[in-house]
Amino acid sequence: MKANRFLLDIGPLIIFFAAFKFAGILWATGLFMGAMVLALGFSWLTEKRLRIMPVITLVLVLFFGGLTLYFKDSTFIKMKPTAIYLLFAMALGGGAAFGQYYLKVVFDGAFEMPDSVWRILSWRWTGFFLALAVLNEAIWRNFSESTWVNFKVFGLLPLTFGFAFANMPLMLKYMREDEAKEG
Repeated sequence: MKANRFLLDIGPLIIFFAAFKFAGILWATGLFMGAMVLALGFSWLTEKRLRIMPVITLVLVLFFGGLTLYFKDSTFIKMKPTAIYLLFAMALGGGAAFGQYYLKVVFDGAFEMPDSVWRILSWRWTGFFLALAVLNEAIWRNFSESTWVNFKVFGLLPLTFGFAFANMPLMLKYMREDEAKEG
């Protein structure tokens, strides 16, 4: 099931990259939008539920992608990651400020940890998403479209995995012993 999730998350990105290389940003945007809809539909069929982050991402992809196609201006699709990262940062940081740790929802009960750890993780991810928003803006505004696409496909994902991996020692330290042994 986890392999399916990974493919559903990464598949549309691969389609975006390939379409960009062969047909340009407008085709890539349209195919990316379609692939996202199909991936979420397949996720619904196989899991009988929808995860919140992919749903939010799909809404923003359709909105910014739609603007890109309507105006034939790639600026909108380039701004989409910034919008997503700012939205996630606001949700995580805003929630943490009021004692709500939305990472618990994202992880869907996969980890049992004290709220103090969820607070730390929420603030760390808030800072990380803010940094990604700034980085995305810097890349698309100062480099070629091709550089931005490569960054989006080959930069953002490894950065996110690296950051998640860097937080694993904290999580492992506070997970219940039986969960740590299972993982």
